[in-house]
Amino acid sequence: MKRAFAILAATTCLTSPALAEMLDVEKDELKFGFIKLTDMAPLAVAYELGYFEDEGLFVTLEPQANWKVLLDRVIDGELDGAHMLAGQPLAATIGFGTEAHIVTPFSMDLNGNGITVSNEVWEMMKPHIPQEDGKPVHPISASALKPVVEKFKDEGKPFNMGMVFPVSTHNYELRYWLAAGGLEPGFYSPENVSGQIAADVLLSVTPPPQMPATLEAGTIYGYCVGEPWNQAAVFKGIGVPVITDYELWKNNPEKVFGLNAEFTEQNPNTTLAVTKALIRAAMWLDENDNANRPAAVEILARSEYVGADYEVIANSMTGTFEYEKGDKRDVPDFNVFFRYNATYPFYSDAVWYLTQMRRWGQIAEAKPDSWYDEVAKSVYKPEIYLEAARMLVDEGLADEADFPWDSDGYKAATPAEDIIDGIGYDGRTPNAYLDSLPIGLKGNQKVVGNEVQG
Repeated sequence: MKRAFAILAATTCLTSPALAEMLDVEKDELKFGFIKLTDMAPLAVAYELGYFEDEGLFVTLEPQANWKVLLDRVIDGELDGAHMLAGQPLAATIGFGTEAHIVTPFSMDLNGNGITVSNEVWEMMKPHIPQEDGKPVHPISASALKPVVEKFKDEGKPFNMGMVFPVSTHNYELRYWLAAGGLEPGFYSPENVSGQIAADVLLSVTPPPQMPATLEAGTIYGYCVGEPWNQAAVFKGIGVPVITDYELWKNNPEKVFGLNAEFTEQNPNTTLAVTKALIRAAMWLDENDNANRPAAVEILARSEYVGADYEVIANSMTGTFEYEKGDKRDVPDFNVFFRYNATYPFYSDAVWYLTQMRRWGQIAEAKPDSWYDEVAKSVYKPEIYLEAARMLVDEGLADEADFPWDSDGYKAATPAEDIIDGIGYDGRTPNAYLDSLPIGLKGNQKVVGNEVQG
């Protein structure tokens, strides 16, 4: 018997809610979508460990071709819910791109992304990076990339980098890193949605599994993506991850589980049951200091889930991260699924995504602080999450102390030392936060033609 099955069998027996009262679900056959990334793990675990079935749900998990297809299929009802970019429900709800009211009662994870550059670019960056004991000092600032970009510009060559979707965490993290190092990542406008207006670095969309091949082909010189596609570049010997998003912003929010608002209104018990199963999966992924991660990696390595080699997925999932080949460092919180209230859908997380949309012109006009709060509350649903959590506690399947019962939905402000540019973040004051960032739109500024005005 495979090690995974042995561990899973033991875990399932220990946590089976024999005395739990099952919810009277409105819909018991469900189809959920995902993209082949390690942070879809709560879905795979809830399925493989029988947590969905414990709730009376018969779930099919289906990989999707790309983020746009995934969102469209949730909107039109072909999928009942999906592993989503946190920016997708927000963008859809405010009408940036596709318009639809998508909500989330569950955040999938914290951290989990990296920024990788080609070997050629890495060699050009190295003279500008401090060394200690013969190894680069982390975190690596994009200021080390700036002279490389300037050299390309002097030679008349565009500097292209990849991210996974215009409203992805990866787009905003890559932009954040570049801007913190003094590079312009470009703006969007209602007339020009390329995101490349006035850019030093030209960012474009590449689906996650295609990132390494696109880098190897020389079409892009670097990218920001989730795992296992940074570690895949290391294993292939074609690129070097220069920074993780944990180093960019300690314990930053990542994916969410998204559902059509209409689905949650018509199927409230089903929504609760799904949320309960996902919370249990997240708890299992982090319990006992990540003791279950090797079993989780075996699940994810299967072709029906992520389909990458065990060793590649394990490189980051089990608490380490490899930068240059052989430079493997301990990063115990590279993937967080439950610790630090990772699964609670905080309004302040939603507000951060909205500030980045405004910062780069995806939200073209200035908005009052109250607007950010209203949008966050229309999309993020902590009340559903806490109802599901309360049921798990009452069933003896979760610990009362593990949930933020008294939260108003806003995290305490992130201190400046936890963010790469030394600028703190408070979700309660989005406009003050935008004004504090040196690069990007602020106040009443807007993008007109190829320049910022106002």
